[in-house]
Amino acid sequence: MEKKEQVNRNRAKAVRLIGIANELLAMARELEINHTMAMELPANGNDVLSGKSSQEARTAASRDHPVWVELARQSYDDRRRRTKIFRSDDLFGEPAWDILLDLFIAAKERRRVSVTSACIGSAVPSTTALRWITILEKQELLVREADPGDARRIYVKLSPKGYDAMLEYFGQSSRSVVLLDDPPYQSAALR
Repeated sequence: MEKKEQVNRNRAKAVRLIGIANELLAMARELEINHTMAMELPANGNDVLSGKSSQEARTAASRDHPVWVELARQSYDDRRRRTKIFRSDDLFGEPAWDILLDLFIAAKERRRVSVTSACIGSAVPSTTALRWITILEKQELLVREADPGDARRIYVKLSPKGYDAMLEYFGQSSRSVVLLDDPPYQSAALR
């Protein structure tokens, strides 16, 4: 009987801890949405790059989920592992996708990515990577920004359109992730 009581106490503790963790995730998510809004919207409430109102941007930001950056990292790592195992850079080349993954991860980590770093991260020659960066820029999926402190350095980041596309991709692909098939996570995946 004592063992059963201990199991029940442990189960009750686990349920409480899961509840606390979910509350913390909700708070972190709200902070993320507010931070994203503050970074992307000027004082007039309109997103200059995408023409979105603050309400539209808030809706787009609410579709975000903390697990998606982990999916992006896993996808990027899987691609590097695949290239290493098959010992060929040519078999699985998708430099545009590698660049988008790298920039999505960087956005989630709030770090800047130089053009040089994006070229290295794409795992193709620099000229090929630069060509893909230009293509992605023309498709309005990324933007280039000059470094105000060093005129020789240019940064790249996902445009609002590119970020929204990555959110949509991971939102749709996340439905196949076991964790997101559980009822508490389904509502987050569908937002």
